[in-house]
Amino acid sequence: MNHLILGGARSGKTRFATQAAVALATKGYECVYLATAQALDSEMHERIARHQLDREQDSIEWLTYETPFELVETLKAIARDNRVIVVDCLTLWLTNHLLIEPKTQSEESWHKAKTMLLQALPLLPGELYLVSNEVGCGIVPMGELSRRFVDEAGWLHQDIAKIADEVVLVTAGLPMRLKG
Repeated sequence: MNHLILGGARSGKTRFATQAAVALATKGYECVYLATAQALDSEMHERIARHQLDREQDSIEWLTYETPFELVETLKAIARDNRVIVVDCLTLWLTNHLLIEPKTQSEESWHKAKTMLLQALPLLPGELYLVSNEVGCGIVPMGELSRRFVDEAGWLHQDIAKIADEVVLVTAGLPMRLKG
């Protein structure tokens, strides 16, 4: 089953997804955390460390994979009927692709990766929680790259929501079921 978990920064979306995984662990599922972030600066390093600490405090053993670019390939390799995978997060994965230089290579990389993900999702066994930042509720950002990021994230969310079994929006730690 595919679950799309959306929310703003510090909304509780990752905690919602990991708690769902912990609940499935009590039913015999193996829990996998698939990280897409790159620690390119000290602030991002601190964010990653905070997520690692959160998982360490869970009552289960997490298998962790870092995959800033090869998300689909990793999912295909590790998805199993008895596994729950938390992908955290799709918008960082998008950002990684958008920052590839030159811009033409970035566009090609992103569209190929997105197409591969959308094709793979319905075929993956097990439980998959796709965590992503909802960024389309604010004003139109200044700057070409920022506008492209918001557009691509919105289109990605719409495309995944069409095929997902469940879509949840988390705000202030409160989940609101949009689908499923």
